[in-house]
Amino acid sequence: MKTKKTGVFAVTAIIAMLAVVSIAGIPESNAATPKTYEVTITNLTSGQPITPPLLVTHAKDVGFFTVGEMAGNEIQQLSENGNADPLVEMLQSKAGIVDIVQGDAPLVPANDPGETGLSHTQTFEVSTAGNQRYLSFASMLVCTNDGFTGIDSVKLPIKQTTVYAKAFDARTEMNTEDFADMVPPCQGAIGVSSGEDGTDESNPALAETGVVIPHPGIMGGEDLLKNIHAWSDPVVKIDIVRIG
Repeated sequence: MKTKKTGVFAVTAIIAMLAVVSIAGIPESNAATPKTYEVTITNLTSGQPITPPLLVTHAKDVGFFTVGEMAGNEIQQLSENGNADPLVEMLQSKAGIVDIVQGDAPLVPANDPGETGLSHTQTFEVSTAGNQRYLSFASMLVCTNDGFTGIDSVKLPIKQTTVYAKAFDARTEMNTEDFADMVPPCQGAIGVSSGEDGTDESNPALAETGVVIPHPGIMGGEDLLKNIHAWSDPVVKIDIVRIG
């Protein structure tokens, strides 16, 4: 197994808390000659930034979320707080993981409503080994309480393919739609603010114990606005091309 290493990034103050950490610690193996793919992640929404994409190649039975099952702490931390560290650490300790790659910046909507200067798309290179040719991906939907998007255990193609990711609700935190309960970058990245600081920590008073479900969307009950922050599925496009 192998991994790529990404560095801490600093883009603007409004997204500093979403900085990517180094991903290391997966040893080399004597697996079969790897295949290499370019994977392009594109944000399709008009009002939802997503955290730096986390991509993993792995064996068939090594995914990290399942619709209809409770989210683990790793998905909870990603979907509530934009913190991918626990998920990375869990994956590094698992058998069947080939490659772990994380983006260096959030992906904003194509029209960049918050004028961040960030892109809405990023291309990554990932590798596989032997029959360990499955791809999973996850990012937080930043302007939600515990929303995320991703794919789990998609088989990589012989040549190329395009797949799409829907929005999911981790059901670990109530959907208050209040900026005070969301990560601070939401307000700056979209350009709509209530002046509340927001938080990058889970609030036990808002805890839920449901299972992962398709996200019900933005209701527009507090600070989030249907005409700005809402989306229609799919929320992300994933283009996959074999290059080696």
